[in-house]
Amino acid sequence: MKKLMILSLALLTGASAFGQPQRPGPPAGGAQKQEYPARMTPQMTEIMEPEVTIISPGEQPGMAPSDAIVLFDGSAGIIEREWQDSRGNPTKWILQDGALVCVKGSGVIQTKRKFNDFQLHIEWKAPAEVIGDGQGRGNSGVYLQGLYEVQVLDSYNNKTYRNGQAGSLYKQYAPLVNASRKPGEWQSYDIIYTAPRFANDTTTYFTPPRVTVLHNGVLIQNNVSLRGPTLYIGMPEYSVKKHGAEPLVLQDHGNPVAYRNIWIREL
Repeated sequence: MKKLMILSLALLTGASAFGQPQRPGPPAGGAQKQEYPARMTPQMTEIMEPEVTIISPGEQPGMAPSDAIVLFDGSAGIIEREWQDSRGNPTKWILQDGALVCVKGSGVIQTKRKFNDFQLHIEWKAPAEVIGDGQGRGNSGVYLQGLYEVQVLDSYNNKTYRNGQAGSLYKQYAPLVNASRKPGEWQSYDIIYTAPRFANDTTTYFTPPRVTVLHNGVLIQNNVSLRGPTLYIGMPEYSVKKHGAEPLVLQDHGNPVAYRNIWIREL
């Protein structure tokens, strides 16, 4: 019993009356005294360098900032410089009143450049004259990396399946709300896109593509995760193929949909 009491006293000598360990005394032999961390100050968590990159925003909402790649500004020269058909030939879409207008049967138009992650601004207009209904009315599409479609459609008083109306991630996500303007009025999409990364298996996403869409300034897709490339028939996850940067594609669906003010920021 006496040995146990001595051991207990020895263990307690390094603690204060409140059970907290006492700071050790100065080391033997006159060595420098140990320093302890100072009290936290605001400056300890304030990062000064490197400074955040400065850019110039557009002079008005919807205008391209200084670090954007302008893909269409209403001029003929930029069409030739930035766009082509799916075979690499000059597009048959036409320039009309400063807008790029789809010609039925001309096929898709796609950028010569390829992109991964980006912020995209694009404005579009369905024909003022209403012809047809459902999917046959003002139909086109913005294909991110040429594979994942944000639907373009005249969805103003036009009933169709909810995951195929304007602003849908076609056949995957319906928009949160229908923010469509009347036929013949300009509309805008602002799209934030994060490209997929792939696992070693070429048919498996390590991280899937993610999309946020604002339609006429209204949030309609909130960082949704896509299951795979857009399909008209079937389930998208069965068609995934490994890919890197790919073009932006605008669809020819047989309707004279017009586009203008297209710019993109690589992220």
